[in-house]
Order: sequence, then C-alpha cells, then structure tokens
Amino acid sequence: MKNIAFIGAGRMGKPMIKNLIKLGFSVDIYARSIMKVYDIISNGAKYHSSVYDCAKDSDVAITMLGVPKDVEEVYFVSGGLLDSMKEGSYIIDMTTASPSLSKMIHDEAAKRGLHFLDAPVTGGVNAAKNASLSIMVGGDEDDYNACLPLFRAMGTNINYMGESGMGQHTKLANQIIIAGTIAGVCEAMTYARAEGLDMPKFLRSVSTGGASSKQLESAGPKILDRDFTPGFSVKHFVKDLLLAVDEAGKEGLNLDVLLTVMSHYKQLDDDGFGENGTQVLIKYYGG
Repeated sequence: MKNIAFIGAGRMGKPMIKNLIKLGFSVDIYARSIMKVYDIISNGAKYHSSVYDCAKDSDVAITMLGVPKDVEEVYFVSGGLLDSMKEGSYIIDMTTASPSLSKMIHDEAAKRGLHFLDAPVTGGVNAAKNASLSIMVGGDEDDYNACLPLFRAMGTNINYMGESGMGQHTKLANQIIIAGTIAGVCEAMTYARAEGLDMPKFLRSVSTGGASSKQLESAGPKILDRDFTPGFSVKHFVKDLLLAVDEAGKEGLNLDVLLTVMSHYKQLDDDGFGENGTQVLIKYYGG
C-alpha cells in the first residue's frame, strides 16, 4: 500500500499528505486548482487534474472533503472515485459525513470489489500537522487492520468502532461533547468577567480541577486574546452539528444542549463568522 491517491488537499488534507510523504508513501493528489497545492507538490506530491487520473493506479484512495455533498459527487459522479479504482483496492473517507452516506458508499464499493472505510478525524489543524489526529474507523475489521499503517502516519489515537458508519457516529458524538463543553467555557467566562474576576487568574484557577478540559485549555486563552483564528471553523462545525441533529432525530432523541448550541453557531455563521474558529462563540454572549 505505497501508492496513495489523496483527494481534498485543504487545511486539514495538506498536513496529512505531508505526513504520508514523510513516511515514504507515494502520494498523488487531485485539486480543482493547481495554484492552491504548489506547496505540497514541492514536498513531492504528484498533481492530477482529474479524479480518475489521480486514482486509477493507486492502491488506496483517501478523501478529506468539506461537506457530504462533495463526498457524494466525488464518489458517484461518472468517472469519479468508484469508477476509477482497480478491483481489490482500498478507499478511506476521512470527511465528517453522514453515517448513511458511508454505508451507501461501502455497499456500492463492495459490489465493485473495493474495500471502503469511513474514518473521520478530530484534533484540528495542529493535530493534522503533528500527525496526532484521533481517527475513528468504521467498516470491515480486516480492512481496518490492512490500513493501520496509513492511519498511524496521520494519527496516534486510532480506534476501530465497528461496521460501516460507526466511525461517523463516533465523530458526531464527539462533536456533541465539544458543543456542550465550548458553550460551558463561554458561559463561565462571561459570568466571571461580569463579576469582575481577574480573567487570566480565573483560567489558572479552574484549569486543573473538575472543570478542566481540552476546550478550556485551548479556547480560554484565545478568547482572552480575542484570537478567533480557526483550528476548526464555525462553518464546518455547523455542518457537523446539523448532521448530529439529523441522526439524533432519526433515533427520536431529544438532545436539548445540541439543539441550543447548534442554533447559536448557526446564527454566528449567518452573521458572517463562518471562517472563524469555534471559540468565536463568545460573541454570542456579547464578549
């Protein structure tokens, strides 16, 4: 599995590609514009102007795209990924997409003698750069084991979650945790500021007790510095939360925190903050 086709050389995809190349994998890439990928071409990636040319001779294809619609188009369009891969090869979708779409791709891939895994990630751009992503994998376990060397080139916390779609379900549950936690951080900081607390001292005081969390650790100082640079953007978080709301609805679940936080982020996205990081939620509270 040395020849990799990688489709989706964006903010997350680029560092993942670089890490694969560092470990000796040969990586072919497809992007809509060559001008946006000169940096990874200089690292050794080989550019192709079509999905078919990128994937036709590869052992494995990895997709890291923006939204489920992009995934569906890349896989199912005539001359797309499912038409391009040779029998017996592997396809890994690392986009956060709907579990039902992952199952549909898995079933269609199987008809063509292809192996498909859904493997969404968490950790943001820094984890992608450091090859320390958490990767949650759904599909056939034998296929997961065969692709472990690839996952280990990009992440450190790698878990097989079960049949096709289970990787996506895990990622959506992960996003529900983040939604509630980042909202709690923003509300606590809003309260602390209103009561006149020394804000840096407040963050130090709560950073090691029961309120400590990755979100507090990463978002708290950025909020104090008014740094809304995205580790993960609002527009993509809204997409993920809407997927989680849809899946929860199918199960008849009433997840009030998810619905509330999703509505806050949707408002921020509508107000023009979609390219900011998720810590910009503080603006909802007037911060």
